[in-house]
Amino acid sequence: MRSTLQNLLTSSLSLSCLCAGLANAQSAGPGTTLVEGYYWIRAVADPNFHKYLQSKPLYSESYAVLETHTTAGQFQIVDGQLVQLISEPGAPEEFLYANVGTEKVINDESLQVSFNATENTHGTFAWQGDTLTWSTPDVERPNTAAWYVCTDQLLYVNLGAYMYQTPEGCADQTIHYYNDKTANE
Repeated sequence: MRSTLQNLLTSSLSLSCLCAGLANAQSAGPGTTLVEGYYWIRAVADPNFHKYLQSKPLYSESYAVLETHTTAGQFQIVDGQLVQLISEPGAPEEFLYANVGTEKVINDESLQVSFNATENTHGTFAWQGDTLTWSTPDVERPNTAAWYVCTDQLLYVNLGAYMYQTPEGCADQTIHYYNDKTANE
């Protein structure tokens, strides 16, 4: 019995390590020069002034964050999908899709944003001028351009009023595209 348990544990640990390695695998990505047709997306107000949208770990299925310009993601909106370019220049284009969760979190006033290999099924991303918006008919929002950046720089859809009753540990932000050749501070 003990031998069987040890074998199961060893197999389980090996599988966990293998899966963890795959989950953290990442490509070299498109680099630090903006690819034609794509945009940087960044906050333009404190406390996240010139923090850029990206997946973390970079170019991997993971949470959406606003972080440094040196690891900024490159994005475009295609048919209501916010896509992050993750392939290297010259390679066939590969993407991660911004996905908005359906479960309300942080005081029931926000939805988590993550990047996945599958398309978003909850809502539509769009540009309003240079501002990134998200909307869906099943969620009423006073401001479709309102976002929260919370602990660990995680990005959330703000379901409440912008700059009103902001949850502790979060900052209200709007985020905007920027199309200079390189991301800057």
